Amino acid sequence: MFGIGYGYGYGFDMAYLAIVLLSVVLGALTQGYINSTYKKWSRIGATAGRTGAQVARDMLDREGASSVGIARVAGHLTDYYDPRDNNLHLSEENYEGGSVASVAVACHEAGHAVQTAKGYAFGRFRTALVPVVNITQQAWSILFIIGMFSGIAGLTTLAIVCFAFSVLFQLVTLPVEIDASRRAVRYLAGSGTGIDERGARAVLTAAALTYVAAALISVLQLLYLVSRSDRR
Repeated sequence: MFGIGYGYGYGFDMAYLAIVLLSVVLGALTQGYINSTYKKWSRIGATAGRTGAQVARDMLDREGASSVGIARVAGHLTDYYDPRDNNLHLSEENYEGGSVASVAVACHEAGHAVQTAKGYAFGRFRTALVPVVNITQQAWSILFIIGMFSGIAGLTTLAIVCFAFSVLFQLVTLPVEIDASRRAVRYLAGSGTGIDERGARAVLTAAALTYVAAALISVLQLLYLVSRSDRR
């Protein structure tokens, strides 16, 4: 996100430096928090006595998403739901693990699948933004640099508009992630015990903070770009 030199050609800029530092600090804090929270609850077994994949399977079946498959994926906390192949991709530790943390993450991803099955509005909007963001995310910095050094104001404006799509994507992601976590916690509350619900809420809240931090930094960077463009 911050691959361009200080101040985008303006020289040393305290506002830009502050955003960079805030990004680094928030990133470290949120990542550390989710890792410690996940580690804590990965030591506590879920009361169901089943693996994350098994509990997610039950949630999918009960919530009307029985056509969704479940597959393994390599890595740590690399879990995701892919609507293109209609599969939950769970990391090995959450696929086979039976801890509160494993079950919480697996059910969170199942929540995304349920969103798709039920036509959740924010989820549809986020999916529609993906191809647009894939293009604008690559183009905005190039357009901004060319616009600033060439003096072509239209390019600078276009670059900011392109970046705004990335910010919009980050903002839309927030309710999508929160809703998936809400579905997971609600399911576990109804099928497990208080310890499952409490642990799932802790793990998924920690995960949500990473999205909040990313959205905040994106908004601040957008405001920075707009302010610098206005003063050029």
